[in-house]
Amino acid sequence: MNPLLHRALALFLPPLVLFALVVIAWNGAVVYWELPPYLVPTPVAVLNVAKENRAALWSGALLTGKAALLGLLASLVVGILIAFVFSQSRLIQRAGYPYAIFLQTVPIVAIAPLIILWFGHGFQSIVIISFIVSLFPIITNTTTGLTTLDPNMVELFEVNNATRLQRLLKLQLPGAVPYIVAGARISSGLSVIGVIVGEFFAGFGGNKFGLGYLIYFANATLKTSYLFAAVISSTLLGLAMFALITGIGNLLTLRWRGTR
Repeated sequence: MNPLLHRALALFLPPLVLFALVVIAWNGAVVYWELPPYLVPTPVAVLNVAKENRAALWSGALLTGKAALLGLLASLVVGILIAFVFSQSRLIQRAGYPYAIFLQTVPIVAIAPLIILWFGHGFQSIVIISFIVSLFPIITNTTTGLTTLDPNMVELFEVNNATRLQRLLKLQLPGAVPYIVAGARISSGLSVIGVIVGEFFAGFGGNKFGLGYLIYFANATLKTSYLFAAVISSTLLGLAMFALITGIGNLLTLRWRGTR
């Protein structure tokens, strides 16, 4: 067998088989217990509704994905900069780290109304909410990577009288690449969750509706099949974001290993 084909089968076949088993069990449970459609629809009903509303689901996924991607990129930039500061001083790290933890521990549903009050309804508030949700993993992973150093390499830089900037750019930052990638993978899913939650409160305004609004609308109108279709679309969007970040991260990690 072609090695590339074998690798693709090994990667995609197990989750596809599991998905098929879940769908079969789902359909069997609905038929066996005669569950009403408004409670749990059949997979066929969800598929039919998804086909009927594919335009709305697709445009909603694009809008939600755009907001999630912007929130993730903002969290990467700000999170890495904060981690740079934390890595240069233990005092600053001890002073600022509790406030970074605050972003992770306070429920986003408690912060979202304040964001809307300060920045108004619409796209910008949703991106900010996504940014807040996905920021902490970037900070903590990057800080760990920047402060986890090989003592021999540290000694080498000290012997050669390297400046603080040279140590940061040539030792700490390259060594932190795998940690940054790991944080970005975690935040890729969180960014989508942040957008979905933000859409519940802020919306996009006008005639633009993301997946979060579609979930809210379907739930409010008891359109359970549509609700399932919107939730599954959100899941697929999260998987797509994770796959994108993983692919980019793998390229960066391979390059990092080559430089090592």
